Amino acid sequence: MLAVRMLRVNGPPDRAFRMALGALVLLLAAGCHRSAPDHLLRARDLVYARQPQAALREYRQALDIVEKDDGPEATRIRAAALRGAADVYWLELRDVPKAVSVYRELMAQVPDAPETAEAHVILAGILETHYRDLRGAISELTAALGRNPPQAPDLRYHVAKLYFELGDYQQAELEARAVANQFPTSGVADDAWMLIGQSLSMREGMRPEATKAFTTLVERFPKSELVPHALFEIGKLRSESGDDAGAIQAWVRALERHPDPAVVQNAIARTRQRIAQTTPRGMGAREAFQRPDQPRKVVQARTSLEAAGGTAEQAAREHGD
Repeated sequence: MLAVRMLRVNGPPDRAFRMALGALVLLLAAGCHRSAPDHLLRARDLVYARQPQAALREYRQALDIVEKDDGPEATRIRAAALRGAADVYWLELRDVPKAVSVYRELMAQVPDAPETAEAHVILAGILETHYRDLRGAISELTAALGRNPPQAPDLRYHVAKLYFELGDYQQAELEARAVANQFPTSGVADDAWMLIGQSLSMREGMRPEATKAFTTLVERFPKSELVPHALFEIGKLRSESGDDAGAIQAWVRALERHPDPAVVQNAIARTRQRIAQTTPRGMGAREAFQRPDQPRKVVQARTSLEAAGGTAEQAAREHGD
């Protein structure tokens, strides 16, 4: 408008003025066409502003600009735009099929990008929770693990849990053992030993190996919150093997820290009742476990814990004596 007014007041411009005016027009035209990085920034701002559809348009424009460019910068922009669009469909619009489609497009177009490794983990979660495609989730997690991500222990442990859920207990044990051996100081090492024991206990003839796995957890991670659960499982395995005295011993230890002591107490009570029913008349349950050459001792139980098979010291700790 200013240039038009100048033309009207001063008459036709000279050659120098026409060149300056042309340069100004070119600059203004260039400003009307944002670059691919500008579209990415604009898209992210729109996501924060809760305008997902507008953000998707910006991501698409960024992709259109680099469509025929295979350079490193274009590859970076392509990965960021596809990951951003997929996240919008998943997190903002909850359009699961479209999110899956765009995550897969990211993996196909930019397989080596950091965004792709993260996308494998996200897609695994979608397949597991929305489609119950556990094997598909395992495949995606395995692809993510191929990039040696920092969360490798957690991802590998999750793979083991998925195999356990599928009923493939042998593979679950192998995967969990890999976690325990490769990441012995990780935050999921105790979980891995628990899963090893559970997987072995589900297989025929593997009670001794399962007991050993649970015992390893108890010995290596004495402060773990899983210890009382492992002790409870040891008690079950001993009971199933006919070692009622050993079962009660493990359950009494579990009572000290178990979050649901009633479950443990019921197991102890049922076992002691079975002992009483199978013990010859005239011989008490405690005497049944004594060697013939040992003198019989009569001990008066002071508390329910001691009566269930706990020691006097444990009973004292229970009541703060």
